[in-house]
Amino acid sequence: MIGNQSPQLIGEDPSWLEAQEHVSRLAPLDRPCLIIGERGTGKELIGERMHFLSRRWEGPFVKVNCAALSEQLLDSELFGHERGAFTGATERRLGRFELANGGTLFLDEIATASMQVQEKLLRVVEYGEFQRLGGEKVLTTNVRVVAATNVDLPSKAASGDFRADLLDRLAFDVVTLPPLRARPADISLLADFFARRMAREMAEDFPGFAPSAIAAMEAHSWPGNVRELRNFAQRITYRAIAEHSVDPVQFDPGALDPFASPWRPAAVLKAPTPNQAPQTEAPTAPPPPVLDIPFEDQIRLFETSLIDTALSAHEGHQGKAAKTLGLSYHQFRGLLKKYGYGKGAGKPVAEIEGPIRSM
Repeated sequence: MIGNQSPQLIGEDPSWLEAQEHVSRLAPLDRPCLIIGERGTGKELIGERMHFLSRRWEGPFVKVNCAALSEQLLDSELFGHERGAFTGATERRLGRFELANGGTLFLDEIATASMQVQEKLLRVVEYGEFQRLGGEKVLTTNVRVVAATNVDLPSKAASGDFRADLLDRLAFDVVTLPPLRARPADISLLADFFARRMAREMAEDFPGFAPSAIAAMEAHSWPGNVRELRNFAQRITYRAIAEHSVDPVQFDPGALDPFASPWRPAAVLKAPTPNQAPQTEAPTAPPPPVLDIPFEDQIRLFETSLIDTALSAHEGHQGKAAKTLGLSYHQFRGLLKKYGYGKGAGKPVAEIEGPIRSM
């Protein structure tokens, strides 16, 4: 992001475009709102977009991760504290609500805030009033609150774990982000972008992904969403470049888990008591993969894997690759045409002007 510019978000899938259109409609309205989505779906980037498309775009955009701080520290971080408010408070400190005055305050992981902090949030969201920790003076601020979480807040409010009145005030409108598995049209686009960025970082050319690699990535469920895809695409790209490979990058199932190793330490099952030794779980072989994908997608993945392996073994010679697979040259050419070999595989995506964000 450069200066006060809205981040450009990558994606063409209809579900992603619909979420961005929702943000564009909501952003100009000076009301608190919620952004809901699984981890790695881009909640913070959407919060930034909400700010820079609003009338507050010239004001500050301030972020706080509520899950990263204890109750007292979060209270101090949000509302500030007076000198002597607690041990170690040697001077007055302004809180994020003061620092964000005239702009937007993004509260990530809002569901983890304590009831005491929620009570103070309720008042500042409703009236713009708060007190510093250890202070008596009532201060005012003009801040738009945009909160985010990956849990279902209505159910937490129903169970008493989140203040229903605070939820009512925050939920003027709710933007729910689709997980990556609901954005199949964006997987290859995002993977290509992340891989090219890694190649540029290494000052090398990116040879593109093999069609079988794209098929495998599109078949994977990506529980960590875009963040997991980014790490994986860049991991297999740097490994391929480091090996000086000029062939299209193949899918590497082992790269899905960077901790996978025969020498990985055994998992600790639970914390030991003072008189017990740690209980560990013996390392076992990974379970066989479960392909919970449509039959046609499995066939596509299998056939493109065979094609890529044969072409790689014979340095791209199609006749030799066809013979290895027991196919005629025309049968092999038919498969290449069927799966789009030579028609865009590995070609660079168009450069995106302006600030680029990867969600």
